[in-house]
Amino acid sequence: MAKTYWKPGTIIYPLPAVMVSCGETPKEHNIITIAWTGTICSDPPMCYISVRPSRHSYDIIKRTGEFVINLTTEKLARATDWCGCRSGSKYNKWKEMGLTPAPAKHVKAPIIEESPVNIECKVKEIIDLGVHHMFVSEVVGVSVDDTYLNEQNAFSFSKARPLVYSHGHYFGLGDIIGKFGWSVEKKKKK
Repeated sequence: MAKTYWKPGTIIYPLPAVMVSCGETPKEHNIITIAWTGTICSDPPMCYISVRPSRHSYDIIKRTGEFVINLTTEKLARATDWCGCRSGSKYNKWKEMGLTPAPAKHVKAPIIEESPVNIECKVKEIIDLGVHHMFVSEVVGVSVDDTYLNEQNAFSFSKARPLVYSHGHYFGLGDIIGKFGWSVEKKKKK
């Protein structure tokens, strides 16, 4: 098998394309699109976002120590991209994209009402990694839109149609291939 070698880079794809909301007051509420995000611990539940210090939201998140990760859907693709291309210092992203800020339960930053899942976070540490700084954060609350729950009361990806980011492009997710542990499950005898 032939392999092509590339220079070192960020080639772990796909990643969730999320909209992060921040700010303590309606006047400073903002949205930033992030793809450098993920889970880093399950107990306590912790995640991270990486943000360039030059971004408008960086100072808001650093000062308040709070933000909300709002998962996105194919329906939210345009808003997700637009909020990543425009600065909150020049635009009211909520108004421009017709998004609804709603109160979070545990943080002052608003949730995006149209998002299927809102993950409320409190910053524990900021790590300077280079062009991005990582906000290591504890998850203090999660809200899920009932519209996206299945019969077992679990989150339904097929209903939500989540948006992911891969090498400069947005994609939806395909069919289910399996579940955790399916490759080692014992087959039931007939």
